[in-house]
Amino acid sequence: MPVIINKDLPASSYLKKHNVFVMNDIKAFHQDIRPLEIIILNLMPDKISTENQLLKKLSNNIIQINITLLAIKSHKPKNTSLKYLKTFYKSFEEIKHKKFDALIVTGAPIEHLDFNEVNYYDELKEILKWSIDNVFTSMFICYSAQFALNYFYDIKKDNFKQKLFGVFKHYKVKPNDQLFIGSDDIFEVCHSRLTQSNPDQIKRNSNLEILAYSKEAGIHLVKSKDNKQLFVFGHYEYDKDTLEKEYLRDINNEDVLKPLHYYLNEEETLINYNWVSNASTFYNNWLNYYVYQEVPYDL
Repeated sequence: MPVIINKDLPASSYLKKHNVFVMNDIKAFHQDIRPLEIIILNLMPDKISTENQLLKKLSNNIIQINITLLAIKSHKPKNTSLKYLKTFYKSFEEIKHKKFDALIVTGAPIEHLDFNEVNYYDELKEILKWSIDNVFTSMFICYSAQFALNYFYDIKKDNFKQKLFGVFKHYKVKPNDQLFIGSDDIFEVCHSRLTQSNPDQIKRNSNLEILAYSKEAGIHLVKSKDNKQLFVFGHYEYDKDTLEKEYLRDINNEDVLKPLHYYLNEEETLINYNWVSNASTFYNNWLNYYVYQEVPYDL
């Protein structure tokens, strides 16, 4: 949240010069305040773990948020009961008449499939189309970022020879973007995926901006130039043990890889959890600068 100061105070120009958001006292006095309305489309099989991770990040701020959980109707998850979905989740039919401040779409462990091979391909396209006029700004994570880039901008998907798996250092391409306020110049983020959106096509698209990349993991953050869409290829939201659980789940597979830069010792008892502080900064900045400060009071 911004500090509120007199617009003529010398600190006002100083803070703005250093990309710190301030609000003058006149604007603050006339500002209408209400809870944000955020809808989360959860594509992960284990709904509860993903809910816990995202809600922990979203709740680490002083902005009030009303959360609506959305599930795909055309797919029945293996690890979540229908009773749970009926109790806590909405279908697209139930919410499509509403407006939302923000949409978050999670990843899904299906990136090895072609987009049109996914059994909820048509429903996901319908939700993305709906989001254009009914959501102020959207965040797409991992698989959904690849799907959305393909749907909105015709960006193709490339397969890796080996799974990208571990914790990687990232660098800012647009260091003055408000997403990076208060973050380190070099920051670490988890990745766990088999594919990537074609980087050359992203670079050539005049409607997109690359915000951050990794020398090992490639492009990490991309946004539309109007800030209405944010594409996140890594996983800020992961808990400390998320990569370990995935590693242990697949350890008997012949092609399983140990997550890179994740374990700090040979015994695999010490974990590199260096992404946690920048993850909190990222979500706070997205909520404040991309959503709260920009969205109209009356949706």
